[in-house]
Amino acid sequence: MTIHPLNTGMFKLDGGAMFGVVPKSIWQRTNPADENNMCNWAMRSMLIEQDNKLILIDTGIGDKQSEKFFSHYYLHGNDSLHGNLKKLGFSTDDITDVFLTHLHFDHCGGAIERIGEDQYRPVFKNATFWSNEKHWKWATEPNPREKASFLKENILPIEESGQLKFIDRTGDYTQNIFTGFDALFVDGHTESQMIPHIQYKGKTIVFMADLLPSTGHIPLPYVMGYDTRPLLTLSEKEKFLKKACDEEYILFLEHDGVNECCTLKNTEKGIRLDHTFRFDEI
Repeated sequence: MTIHPLNTGMFKLDGGAMFGVVPKSIWQRTNPADENNMCNWAMRSMLIEQDNKLILIDTGIGDKQSEKFFSHYYLHGNDSLHGNLKKLGFSTDDITDVFLTHLHFDHCGGAIERIGEDQYRPVFKNATFWSNEKHWKWATEPNPREKASFLKENILPIEESGQLKFIDRTGDYTQNIFTGFDALFVDGHTESQMIPHIQYKGKTIVFMADLLPSTGHIPLPYVMGYDTRPLLTLSEKEKFLKKACDEEYILFLEHDGVNECCTLKNTEKGIRLDHTFRFDEI
């Protein structure tokens, strides 16, 4: 197995929304905001070469939305999904599987391209797209709180293409989606978000998606205002962080604008950041 971090671009989100009830005077120490209270965030995917498969976890925001849409999110930087795939020697046609942790636009928008007025198709024409039935229903029949994050043009073309498959949810964990690749189900951010756990070089690498957006979110009360069930996130996060600390997981951070990976440690104040490092240092 070979794993490549794949940066798909940077964007900005409101710092208050990203840290919920935590005051700006505290969260800005780790995530400084600009004059509009916006903080920088990554959209970091993961590419896995394994068993004649090329697996992509999440796809970033894509480029098909309107100028007005993008004006709210301040996309910046030189990274792109297509550009960084090419740098690694791959094209979109080489991807065999796209694993979507959940269907918010910054995680799945890059999976679909516009081909005409109100016409869309999958970017990865040879890939199987993996979601789960509970989350799919949640995304295609969205509640008012999340409706702006679940864009039908990002979601429905996957099903219409015939390339969609569902992962069964019978407990907290999926089993053997791919060799050495399982996922934890969590429901606080959105229904049935999937958090990949990958066995790599004798370590467990966890793709954190929106369970832990950045190192600045490690303390328990630091929960996003975007989460639909923040108290459930708190419980899920507490359980996960304890296990991650005890079992020395390496956390791969999808949204941290600076740090690709981190480890955790126990302190008198609870579980806190231990080390940060680049993925290629593992």
